Amino acid sequence: MRKIDLPLVLDVAFYTFCAFLLSVGVLRYLRAATWVVFTASALIALAAGTVCFLLIYSSHMRHAMGKEAQKRCDALMLHLTLARTEDVLTALTAAYRADGKEVRTEEETMLADGMRIVPLFTMQPVSADAVAVLLKKYGKEPFTLACNSLTPEARALLGSFGRAQEEAADIFALFERTGTTPSPLICGELPRFKLKAKLRRTFSKKNARPFFVSGSLLLLMSLFTFFPLYYLITGSLLLGAAVCIRLLGYA
Repeated sequence: MRKIDLPLVLDVAFYTFCAFLLSVGVLRYLRAATWVVFTASALIALAAGTVCFLLIYSSHMRHAMGKEAQKRCDALMLHLTLARTEDVLTALTAAYRADGKEVRTEEETMLADGMRIVPLFTMQPVSADAVAVLLKKYGKEPFTLACNSLTPEARALLGSFGRAQEEAADIFALFERTGTTPSPLICGELPRFKLKAKLRRTFSKKNARPFFVSGSLLLLMSLFTFFPLYYLITGSLLLGAAVCIRLLGYA
């Protein structure tokens, strides 16, 4: 079962609440009966929330799926960076064989359908100096460099000598396509933020400014709306939160 996409829920709730407040203000201005005001406003807000959900659901899901894939890619690249050379070769060999290639290992590299694959997974992008070392080592023999990423200079150097590269996205796609992602991954279970850490982020002093700006704008809007009570209450709460965060918040 898929987890609830919190940003989607918050967006829909925000638009629904705005539609409710706007409807209440307009109907109160038209002097409709109280039960009519709140009933009609609730129905309008429900309709607006449904429309907003249908409009933004697909984009939120695509964004969430992209974030999940990026997390899996990062975890795989970290594993290949921290794993022993023989374990990296074993994982890559299984992936390439599952992809229909004939593979055999040779020292710290491998041959896939006759093409030499040179794994070089590092925490920082592979530099032009590292590429130059490989070019010297293998001379005129063509090879494909498998790595996390390359500096622009290293990518240009490889291209100028007609050598290919497979970076994080290509390696991740290979493992995903063949279903050969190593398990368990080294540091694959990234630590989740605990409640205290979440509170520190929420009540950081740097968040006082957006609270202050939002509260001030709501209080200003209360001067021009037909139904100012909501703006006054919400704006006052936000301003109070800004003051408290600034005084008592985490640095």
